[in-house]
Amino acid sequence: MTENLLALVGNAKAGTISTLAVGDEALRVVATSQVGAGCGTFAVDAARRLVYCATKEPEPAIVTLAFDPATGALSEVSRTGVADPLAYLALARDGAVLLGASYHGGWGAGWPVSDGVLGERTAPVEHANIHCVVADKASQHAYFVALGDDLVAQCALGSDGTLTPLDPPTVGVAQGTGPRHLVLSDGEQSAYLLTEFTAEAIRFDRDPDTGVLTRAESLRTHTTDRGLSDSEYGADPQKGHLVWGADLHLAAGEAFLVCSERTESTLASVRLDADGHLADVVEFTDTQTQPRGFNVTPDGTRLVVAGEASGKVSLVAVAEDGRLTELDRVATGEGPNWVRFI
Repeated sequence: MTENLLALVGNAKAGTISTLAVGDEALRVVATSQVGAGCGTFAVDAARRLVYCATKEPEPAIVTLAFDPATGALSEVSRTGVADPLAYLALARDGAVLLGASYHGGWGAGWPVSDGVLGERTAPVEHANIHCVVADKASQHAYFVALGDDLVAQCALGSDGTLTPLDPPTVGVAQGTGPRHLVLSDGEQSAYLLTEFTAEAIRFDRDPDTGVLTRAESLRTHTTDRGLSDSEYGADPQKGHLVWGADLHLAAGEAFLVCSERTESTLASVRLDADGHLADVVEFTDTQTQPRGFNVTPDGTRLVVAGEASGKVSLVAVAEDGRLTELDRVATGEGPNWVRFI
């Protein structure tokens, strides 16, 4: 484990971000900073000690925060109003471009950034219920996941955040599955997607030159022995006891893909073969209630899992065989749903 590793946890309902010290066996809350209600997504520029956080109140905005490594506290530097609340933020171009996805607004866009201050928003990509945006390491391509249109929009990314559709401009998934979050493998030859309504992990082959994604194999990552049924847009997953997929990340040197499901509050550890292809589910592990967001430590051996309904965060060990074991848990604030390291 990296020494002095710190995690930031967004507590959306409390309007705070908690700073946690992450050890091999334990978590400790170092600081809690008031940010604003709805702080459910943020992107970290560790080199500049800046955090870009989306808030909903008093109006939708992106707030730039300065991080104090001595105390773990965050303080506001600047604020940029946006037309609609944002569901996902990601940095590109070594912190010179901020990308955002608006679920309710149905758009994704970029902003040029200078000294933590955002410039004018670029022309948006428009699709129903965009939930996620991810850029490749070279910041040549960006991917916007549209839950409502069951597709991934794939774009060339300009130095100022401009977005140009690739050929083809989108890659689709099965209608009604609700694609939600996406991650790229370290070598960026594979992209992994999790659907919300079916908790299906889908792998795409990625052309490193063109950036184009091509759908490959898939498998389900929800428990099959607890009576869950597939969900649909507008349904109440808790009332109907429906599948409610949330987040996914690669772990243990990319030997496993971990996916969360919120109705039964489980983590699925999916084995990957030597080529990164989806193999099988090693096990399902019960975790914090409604694990909407989690992340994997830089060394790949621990998860920090946020329970949106529990108000707590767990530290989970990833064994060499992919099995997961909770080591510690701490309370952070109401509605924790986002985890990033700094």
